[in-house]
Amino acid sequence: MSKQPVTVIGLGPMGQAMVNTFLENGHDVTIWNRTASKAEALVAKGATAAPTVEAALGANELIVLSLTDYDAVNAILEPVAASLSGKVIANLSSDTPDRAREAAEWAARHGAKHLTGGVQVPPPLIGKPGSATYYSGPREVFEAHEETLKVLTEADYRGEDAGLAALYYQAQMTIFWTTMLSYYQMLALGKANGVSAKELLPYATMMTSMMPHFLELYAQHVDSATYPGDVDRLAMGIASIDHVLHTHKDAGVSTVLPAAVAEIFHAGMDRGFAENSFSSLIEVLKKPSA
Repeated sequence: MSKQPVTVIGLGPMGQAMVNTFLENGHDVTIWNRTASKAEALVAKGATAAPTVEAALGANELIVLSLTDYDAVNAILEPVAASLSGKVIANLSSDTPDRAREAAEWAARHGAKHLTGGVQVPPPLIGKPGSATYYSGPREVFEAHEETLKVLTEADYRGEDAGLAALYYQAQMTIFWTTMLSYYQMLALGKANGVSAKELLPYATMMTSMMPHFLELYAQHVDSATYPGDVDRLAMGIASIDHVLHTHKDAGVSTVLPAAVAEIFHAGMDRGFAENSFSSLIEVLKKPSA
């Protein structure tokens, strides 16, 4: 059985990895990019470079977008909206849940079906075992193209709401960026005290290896909206975070990150959560009830 042909628009590192993976798995691939020179190496491997966006859209039913954000998507697709009828847009560009919903509604108005995608891995891991992408949008559209999309990564379908894939992706990025910043903060503190990143690495690894236990425990607290102080108390936590803040201040390194954390802890104390678990800080962070 012949494999589904695909169009890929956007040939940055992620788009190039996707095209290479499709080609390696026997798919015919049509490509387009604003900077045409980025297509040359892929054409040498068997991809077909479309001369225009309209030609790229016209070549295949399934259109994979790998662009910086939805502003870039709009800039490319809005002038050629008349060419979208009957197309399936797998939009693997990053943006907010609300913008994904808006994009799905816009596509529908022009006769196209929209799948939101949130790729969970960097370009070198496209096509590799263990990689995955969040998808959301019409289930029947996802299922019709699942086999082709799974050439790139495993496909984690999150639901009909077009914004859900973007939500899961941005939630994941919240963990990634703040965790990495906390790691750099730790290394800056070490450097200020004559301790190298290599020396601190096993201790950072040890700390992160303990996190699954806490994540599971505190997820139960948050979903039940109960924050028992049997394992930890915010009053204890705030003493610790104040010590952390003063240690960084004494070392002369940036205190922007620990100060922000301390501010949230103090807000929890002001809300009366001293005897509760520090999971009660979700009440400080979450959207207020109507």
